[in-house]
Amino acid sequence: MLDADRWTQVVERAVRAPSIHNTQPWSFRADGDRLEVRHDPSRGLPAIDPTGRQQVLSVGVAVQFAVVALAALGAAAEVDVLPDPADPELVAVVRVIGRHEPTDGDRRAAAAIGQRHTDRARFLEQPLPAGLVDQLERTLGRDGVWLKLISRSEEETAVTTLLGEAEESEQRDPAYLAELRAWTRTDPSALDGVPADAVPDGEQRISNVPVRDFGTARPAPVAVPDDDDPAPPVEHPSVLLLGTTADDRAAWVRAGMALGRLLLALTEAGLVASPLTQALDQSWARARLTRRLDLVGHPQMLLRLGAPTGAAPSTGRRPVAEVLTLA
Repeated sequence: MLDADRWTQVVERAVRAPSIHNTQPWSFRADGDRLEVRHDPSRGLPAIDPTGRQQVLSVGVAVQFAVVALAALGAAAEVDVLPDPADPELVAVVRVIGRHEPTDGDRRAAAAIGQRHTDRARFLEQPLPAGLVDQLERTLGRDGVWLKLISRSEEETAVTTLLGEAEESEQRDPAYLAELRAWTRTDPSALDGVPADAVPDGEQRISNVPVRDFGTARPAPVAVPDDDDPAPPVEHPSVLLLGTTADDRAAWVRAGMALGRLLLALTEAGLVASPLTQALDQSWARARLTRRLDLVGHPQMLLRLGAPTGAAPSTGRRPVAEVLTLA
């Protein structure tokens, strides 16, 4: 059984999970040896995430971060995903089942929670560490979760084209644009939402992989060299797809937990990532990505990843007291 202070420490780590538009769509209730983790639909995004899939995935990351925090504190835990069919907003119950001797790996993973951040800026031009993707596949390839590195030129073209198509479609949707404005923050002390300064000006990041246009900066220029001038440096980040064999609410939660493990592993390796979820927001875009990449399964998260060029602005978090109830 954990006391209130320990559960507060655990939730302090859990809320560092990334979430779509930094909506932080979660709440927690700690009671003795168990932590209930709930999806908060009041913070929903009906235009960009009509099914709630991306928010449930975000809550899954928070569940995984709670498990990592418990291990570092010396507590073994098990997770019951969607324990009550009559209460689908109860995403998981994390239950302490005994003592655990923290390993160096446990401590590194817990430290990585505080170091991890979403980085939409340009990445360094260097390849991923040798064997990293294979290692991640071995670590994450369970519970119906799979990874795919977008490596062939035809796959890269398919992804880039779809990102452009999806962005163009969403930019024509008034409801999407209103939702985007509602969750973009210009106040650096904001406790939620995406800080405007976390979205780099397009001219600072000429890339073959477009990130979401939050309307805070000019879009990235098309990377077409002039005949007389040397070609500008074009970023070619690595792109990684995380998917599942099923596509129900339990699969979304497990995809989020796997994403949490993935992001911490990348952080420990000195790498950063940012989402390319324009390609997954709407059902037609997900279906088109599945078809164009000839996938067997369901795409859940698309990431650009690489080595950072510098420190990225941090995003705010709501106080733990606002999201945690202690029984």
